[in-house]
Amino acid sequence: MSIAKVIEVIAEGKTLESAVENAVEEAGKSVRNIRSVNVENIQARVNDGKVHEYRVLCKVAFVVD
Repeated sequence: MSIAKVIEVIAEGKTLESAVENAVEEAGKSVRNIRSVNVENIQARVNDGKVHEYRVLCKVAFVVD
């Protein structure tokens, strides 16, 4: 039987996809066995009327050994 743990991380990126990938990459520096990521919240920073950067709040699930 496996046990999973979930942590919350906030990450930024130029696109939504890159923001989520950054969340997984940074979380992977301190945890192993990441299995899924759930995007809980999306924000966009706007400069001069244009989206400049995306920020996502993610729940990252990983299997505990």
